Amino acid sequence: MRNVTQQNISDVVIAALSSDIPARNREILESLIRHIHAFCIEAKITHAELIEACQFLVRAGHISDDARNEFILLSDILGVEVLVDMLDHAVTDGESESTVLGPFYRDNPPVLPKGASIVQKSFEGSETVRVRGTVRDTAGRPVEGVTVDVWEDAPNGLYEQQDPNQPDYNLRGRFLTDEKGEYEFVGIRPVPYPIPYDGAAGELLNYMGHHPWRPGHIHFMLKKDGYQGLVSQIYDADTEYLDNDAVFAVKESLIGKMGTAGAGADTDLVMEFDFKLKPATGTMSVAAE
Repeated sequence: MRNVTQQNISDVVIAALSSDIPARNREILESLIRHIHAFCIEAKITHAELIEACQFLVRAGHISDDARNEFILLSDILGVEVLVDMLDHAVTDGESESTVLGPFYRDNPPVLPKGASIVQKSFEGSETVRVRGTVRDTAGRPVEGVTVDVWEDAPNGLYEQQDPNQPDYNLRGRFLTDEKGEYEFVGIRPVPYPIPYDGAAGELLNYMGHHPWRPGHIHFMLKKDGYQGLVSQIYDADTEYLDNDAVFAVKESLIGKMGTAGAGADTDLVMEFDFKLKPATGTMSVAAE
């Protein structure tokens, strides 16, 4: 095609796609090409803005490494990751809702017995919380042997891999549900914290005029052969930013109430939260930042 115009450029680029590429490649690329061209036309993107956008992506690449993927962080800030999670893990049978994995997951946390504490270091003014609940299938039957992986931030707003003053794997643990499908552990009340904003993510937040704060939450990852895995976050009902999460990951069904523990209890607070898993229909994929 020698005469490319605004009116035909999308068709010209799509026509350049090889006829033997996988059908899914073609579906994704055709949609991407048409939408990105339409965006440029609608927003009247200038050449200077295009070059700045490319330089912005270079800066995102420079700050990314094995511990931090700035591009997934950017997708969070734009609500893309949570949207894709909702598309990919749509609730169909009354199972618990999922949400984004977040950037601070670590493989192979310590395996602990039911009721054990994940707190390795005390923080002045922090409140301890006993978290317990039951994992059931979508028919309401307790599920034994579910791996319940949990992690949370410290009262200084930092996860342990961000903070050299915290012990390795602090506020992390892995538990198994018992024959009644029950899990239980002791943690601390999570606090709001800002997502990393010292790089391209911070530039995007400034461009949006948006804050970097996330509400206080505890991360959960549930797995058992024969069931669809679940990645979720349970939010403190009394935390700030429930209605204005920097990454738009809060869902009403994922809000838990931390109540005052009764007399003689060994923690300040208690929270009960149940989960439902549905039978597996395929391999679950999660985005790791």
